[in-house]
Amino acid sequence: MTGRTYLAIPGPSVVPDRVLNAMHRAAPNIYEGDVVAMMDQLMADLKRVAVTSQNAAIYIANGHGAWEAGNANLFSRGDKALLVATGLFGMSWANSAIRMGVDVEILDCGKSGAADPARVAERLRADKAHEFKVVMVTHVDTASSAKNDIRAMRKALDDAGHPALFAVDAVASLGCDELRMDEWGVDVVVGASQKGLMMPPGLGFLWFSDKARKRTAGGDLRTPYWDWEPRTVGAEFWQYFGGTAPTQHLFGMREALTMILDEEGLENVWTRHSRLARAVWAAVDAWAAGNPDIGLNIASPTARGHSVTAARLASGGAGRLRSWLEKETGVTLGIGLGMAMAHEPAYADFFRIGHMGHVNAHMVLGVLASIEAGLTALDIAHGGGAVEAAAAAFARP
Repeated sequence: MTGRTYLAIPGPSVVPDRVLNAMHRAAPNIYEGDVVAMMDQLMADLKRVAVTSQNAAIYIANGHGAWEAGNANLFSRGDKALLVATGLFGMSWANSAIRMGVDVEILDCGKSGAADPARVAERLRADKAHEFKVVMVTHVDTASSAKNDIRAMRKALDDAGHPALFAVDAVASLGCDELRMDEWGVDVVVGASQKGLMMPPGLGFLWFSDKARKRTAGGDLRTPYWDWEPRTVGAEFWQYFGGTAPTQHLFGMREALTMILDEEGLENVWTRHSRLARAVWAAVDAWAAGNPDIGLNIASPTARGHSVTAARLASGGAGRLRSWLEKETGVTLGIGLGMAMAHEPAYADFFRIGHMGHVNAHMVLGVLASIEAGLTALDIAHGGGAVEAAAAAFARP
């Protein structure tokens, strides 16, 4: 196949050529010079991405490693937490904490919509002894594409008068959906490099409040590598990383943050992702017209993430479509994680479109046109006008 292939999955996302070029260099001196000198500003700019003036830490890890870092710093063995789940990745974060010895109660809100803050407040009011140390929630679940209202969740804690810390998994939303850590009263944000931050996998991040830092000091899950204290202070350069620095990743991250914060601007990045998401939704809605076998996983637009869209194409259509697209057009769609087990027939009924990070209209519209071609080639019944609907949706401010 000639031309470039396109990975339209919800991470790893497209890495800009500028970022790749910034990473493509010889290993630098890790005791002095450019990579050491840039760390103060890099850490400051990482805080700008989460819109916080408090604390940040970098880990050589993916999102699962960032979960573990958060768990290790937030909890001691036997501590209790309430995790609000709206899909596979909420459940997975809970399981990560459980395996580390945390007593996690899961408030399962399904995988077809956002969590109801009233249910959260009700459960917290019932915790008269304030046993829950942390309330954990995904901002956007990468599997279901459900987006939770973080401000409403914060209000649920406040309305219940509960003192728990508030931790948010923003791996799939950071740099795509609006997130304001300090203003929204979030104590811990978990992130990773390979989605909205336009980097390869390999860096995990924690942002944490002064309150969380003080309240969790001395926890017995905190091991030398995962401890966030030396990483946020960085008295010596190596302490930022618990050892040897991920040098090429740091140069790439520096370039990506410049593109996001100083050139496009974070609020403009959020707006671009909103417009691209609306274009995808409009296309799926058009294909679904008159065909109940096709549809978006999340019915309410306000409960959908702007970085990934989960959709249904029944009777194994999603599996056939993914295969056809990869072979015939060079487009790879995401599998339907968490919607059915891999051995179940329904596993082939779901797909996801990633539209996160370094993406623009022609990239997303090209994916949608390719999907339309696949539906036609495979003789899958679908409504017309999808690409036109997507273009019109994107054109609206």
